[in-house]
Amino acid sequence: MPPELEWDGADADACHVLATLGDHPVGTARMLPNGHIGRMCVLAPYRRRGIGRTLLRALLERARAMGMGRVFLHAQVQALGFYRAEGFCAQGPEFLDAGIPHRYMYRDIHPSPATSGES
Repeated sequence: MPPELEWDGADADACHVLATLGDHPVGTARMLPNGHIGRMCVLAPYRRRGIGRTLLRALLERARAMGMGRVFLHAQVQALGFYRAEGFCAQGPEFLDAGIPHRYMYRDIHPSPATSGES
């Protein structure tokens, strides 16, 4: 994505996660207060090592802790399998964002037994 499209003024209100190896940042993602997950990125040399999955799962845990019922994202079509493997469902047609095909995806969040009062 071109850097000028990454700045949207929503960072101050977002929950951010950062993956590092030593002092070197290798991946990041954010979640907006409405449950929109985005800005997911892992540097190319560090992909396919579980870093993206770890970032996504950290945001899902945060959403659960915040009591969110659903999160959603706009997945690049080439990454649909990654998100499906993490329980996301695609909905609606493909659309272009910055000239790249995307699909809307969502995942319902279920409270953990510790936070829901269940035994």
